[in-house]
Formats: sequence, structure tokens, C-alpha cells
Amino acid sequence: MEVERVQAIASLSVQLDNIPSEFIRSEHEQPGKTTFHGPIPEIPVIDLANKDGIVGAVTEAAKEWGLFQIVDHGIPVEVVKELQRVGSEFFELPQEEKEVYATEPATIEGYGTKLQKEDEGKKAWVDYLFHNIWPESSINYKFWPENPPNYRKANKEYAKHILEVMDEMLTSLSLGLGLEGHVFKEALGGEAIELLLKINYYPPCPRPDLALGVVAHTDMSAITLLVPNEVPGLQVFKDDHWFDAKYIPNAIIVHIGDQIEILSNGLYKSVLHRTTVNKEKVRMSWPVFCSPRDELVVGPLPQFVSEDSPAKYKTKKYKDYKYCKLNKLPQ
Repeated sequence: MEVERVQAIASLSVQLDNIPSEFIRSEHEQPGKTTFHGPIPEIPVIDLANKDGIVGAVTEAAKEWGLFQIVDHGIPVEVVKELQRVGSEFFELPQEEKEVYATEPATIEGYGTKLQKEDEGKKAWVDYLFHNIWPESSINYKFWPENPPNYRKANKEYAKHILEVMDEMLTSLSLGLGLEGHVFKEALGGEAIELLLKINYYPPCPRPDLALGVVAHTDMSAITLLVPNEVPGLQVFKDDHWFDAKYIPNAIIVHIGDQIEILSNGLYKSVLHRTTVNKEKVRMSWPVFCSPRDELVVGPLPQFVSEDSPAKYKTKKYKDYKYCKLNKLPQ
């Protein structure tokens, strides 16, 4: 096998009280040393059933935190549970069966272990599966597992519902800055916005105080809509501290990504976040990254650029932005 998967490393490490050195973060990153222990400010929770208050609540949370949780979002519980069930079962398959879906050089889609270049050659304690779920024209079914049998059906059903949530979030974010509701969505490509699903699989880790599942980053998408399993692990950086995000059953976690920060010329902030791991339990999450197509040009909207407020970001094709981000090059 060409790549050693973290799931395999974890099963070997379970007898030990240690992990391979390439997974041990430097001291300024270790969650055991850098997680805030004290009164934790409440990450906003927004009830989408309260139609009158949604725009104000979303706008305030997006400016203040860049991240919030939504409840009563309209996605049936059974649809989410089925998405999680088939995703979990995929990672329980024999290794050789998962390798059929391994990533290829020209794409990030597929089953993999390491995504970005890391300083000091460090590695994150995570395996993943990426594939597009919308629009139909962007889907490459070779990266959609055929086993478990209902995998494809569950993902198609979830895509249908998550599209509606995306529309509501983009509309609220537009209205909250005094724009017409359709402006952000249109600036991101309208019906051609791509939805990329990722399943993160974080195996149990003997030294969760030393390792990270995903290192500190902002998402390059416009927004990210994420459902976790019941094992907490998301941390948000705010006011110079790393705070744990509370697990809320049946909530969707909304991340503001880089493209919304760019379109708003910095009025909304892309959230810096990371993932910790658990000593006894598997943590999993299902983020959907809502992004423009590669060829779409994105820059600050003219409504937010003036003499007093010049453009803070370059206008460029999304594929060029992605290339710089993944290769840690200046934007």
C-alpha cells in the first residue's frame, strides 16, 4: 500500500501510550497546552423556525464569530442519520476496498489522508473521503462508494436538502449587509455553485493532548455546512483563545469561508478553526463546502469598495485562489 492511512496507524497505536513523532504538534499547537480552560463564551445557536430574527442573528454571528449553529433547519433527522450511517460504514470496510476510491493527482476528490503541505512535515490525525454532490454536472461517480449499498441514495437525498439550507444562509448574509437577497448567491455563480462533501474520519488517538485532527485553518469555500457525530472536537479561535464548540444534537454548524469574506470586503470574517481528537472514540464530521466553480472570478463586491474602504482582497479566478491556498502561497 502506497500511503499509510491514519486508521491503520491508530489500530497499531492503541496498545501504546504514544503516537508516531510526525503526529506530535509543536507546543504552540498542542491542544493539551493551547485549549482554553475557563468560562467559554456561547457560540451562537440560531433557530431557523424563528423567521423574524434569522437575518439579524446570522449577520451578527457571521461578523462576531464567523461560525454559528443552526437548529430547526428543515432537514429531516432520518436524512442526516442515513448520511452518517453510510459514511461510517464506508470507513469500516476492508482497507483494499476503500483504496479503490483513492484520490488521484489531478483532483482532491476521493479517499485520502494528507491534503495540504505542512510545516515541519507534520501530519494530521485524520482520513477522509471527498466527492462533489452538486450540481449533477460536477459529480464524478467513480469517487462515490458503491458499498454500503445505500451510500449514493443517502448522499443524493442529503444534497437536495442542504441546497435549501445554503440558499437560506446566503440570502440572510446578503440581506444583513443591506443587499438584495440574491446578491451573494449570484456573485458565487448562482445555480452553478458547487457542493463538495467531505467525510472526516478521526480514529481514537492515544495522545489527544499532542495531536490534531485538522490543523488551524480557514475554509476556502464561501460557506461550509457541517454535521458532526456526537463526539465533540471542533475548536474555534476567538479573542486569542481556542474554544471548544459544544455539541448540539441535530444542529448544523455553519462556517463563514474565505469567499464570503472576500465578497463582503472583510465585513464578514472567515473563521479560524481546528479539530481535536478523542482517546476512546471515533469522531466523524460531514462538511459540505459551497464554492464557486473554478473559472468564476471572485473579488470584493463594488457595493463595499470606496475611497474610504478600498478593496482588501485581489479579484481572481477561484481555481487560482485554491491553488495558492493549498500550496500556502501568498494571495
